Amino acid sequence: QVQLVESGGGLVQAGGSLTLSCAASGRTFSRYTMGWFRQAPGKEREFVGVISRSTGSTYYANSVKGRFTISRDNAKNTVYLQMNSLKPEDTANYYCAAHIKDVVFSPYDYWGQGTQVTVSS
Repeated sequence: QVQLVESGGGLVQAGGSLTLSCAASGRTFSRYTMGWFRQAPGKEREFVGVISRSTGSTYYANSVKGRFTISRDNAKNTVYLQMNSLKPEDTANYYCAAHIKDVVFSPYDYWGQGTQVTVSS
């Protein structure tokens, strides 16, 4: 029902900034809670942050809190992940995901293909 496509990944030096985008298909984007996850080589996928579908409330993992910001533009069917003060440990493949459940912290039903972010020291 929903296809997600991430973009904006690349190579950046430590301390730099990068903004990722996730474009969603369909006409009901505003109904979806949108999350960001990341996975580094040899590690499990971890939660980065989420933005709710109605109020736009955001929640972040402690590791990125204060540095990353999630926003959404429902008119453009797009969610963003603005990453500032990047660290080498932020290096990972970043994924966006979506669900349409009432509770923000619910299992995700749709996933993008991922976009690579590499932070050099």
